[in-house]
Amino acid sequence: MLCRAACSAGRRLAPAASAAGCRRHKHSLPDLPYDYGALEPHINAQIMQLHHSKHHAAYVNNLNVTEEKYREALAKGDVTTQVALQPALKFNGGGHINHSIFWTNLSPKGGGEPKGELLEAIKRDFGSFEKFKEKLTAVSVGVQGSGWGWLGFNKEQGRLQIAACSNQDPLQGTTGLIPLLGIDVWEHAYYLQYKNVRPDYLKAIWNVINWENVTERYTACKK
Repeated sequence: MLCRAACSAGRRLAPAASAAGCRRHKHSLPDLPYDYGALEPHINAQIMQLHHSKHHAAYVNNLNVTEEKYREALAKGDVTTQVALQPALKFNGGGHINHSIFWTNLSPKGGGEPKGELLEAIKRDFGSFEKFKEKLTAVSVGVQGSGWGWLGFNKEQGRLQIAACSNQDPLQGTTGLIPLLGIDVWEHAYYLQYKNVRPDYLKAIWNVINWENVTERYTACKK
């Protein structure tokens, strides 16, 4: 499932409605692959519980509501309403896509460095693992307001790239890069523990990065 999600996260979470009103898949909140407190002391249980059960759940619920409205507008041929719903689809759909990747990018057994082909690609494209880490940290810290820092794969060039996305803009849907590793820098991801000191949160999160998951995504995208 991870391999499929790695290169088709946007498609997998896309609306499944048609103008004919066929049965529509409803999105659901994915279970975390670990307990809320499993990432402590780096990310505390209160943050994880609120982030997952409240924030991500809200994106899922709002996405389902928006898709239902979109389906009705599509069936009626109401293009004006379809256009008006695009921002909500992008925001809530992106929130669902991004967080579904984010939870699997983290692990209580994470940290350290990747191995094998991914590590070699990082060295090739960024000079060293430390330079990559510094650059992704800097890009994530530098996001103005809310957003995400990403390691993505440029399939056309066959290279890794770092990018920042505002709000809940999904990486692949807005840049074309395939998401491998996302770092959430919305305040709700860290404020209860790190207050307004985003750099401290960015320093801590490297201790729980699930490099096995990132490597699976990278391997899948190269096929």
